[in-house]
Amino acid sequence: MVHEDTINLLRECNAGIKMGVSSIDEILDETQSQRLNQILSSSKSEHGRLGEETRKLLDNYGEEGKEPNPMAKGMSWIKTNMMMAMDAGDDTIADLLTDGCNMGVKSLSRYLNKYAAADEQSKDIAKKLISMEADLAIKLRDYL
Repeated sequence: MVHEDTINLLRECNAGIKMGVSSIDEILDETQSQRLNQILSSSKSEHGRLGEETRKLLDNYGEEGKEPNPMAKGMSWIKTNMMMAMDAGDDTIADLLTDGCNMGVKSLSRYLNKYAAADEQSKDIAKKLISMEADLAIKLRDYL
């Protein structure tokens, strides 16, 4: 059970990281504030480092990563493009990313509870990712 929960938790973290990086990539060039751009670029780098760590652990288990849910990714893309077409300001960017962060915290917390038998290293990664998402949402409040 530990092995299976560990792999499942790592795969969910991997998918969440990919979704976060994709979301940031989608709007990074649209930022007006240099500070917001720096916040997002830094968050993207942090996600990337954690993604590499997750990827290595999955490789050690001989497992593949997981892609984000195509429906969730598609809905996110539609919402982002519709909102940005109506108002492409930093407040819209912050609003969109705050929603994404909150969804990430919620989903990852659910997976952390669901895969409770995962090893401590994998749980720590999930907790780091939850913390990163929560911290980003706090930083984005200045732009709402």
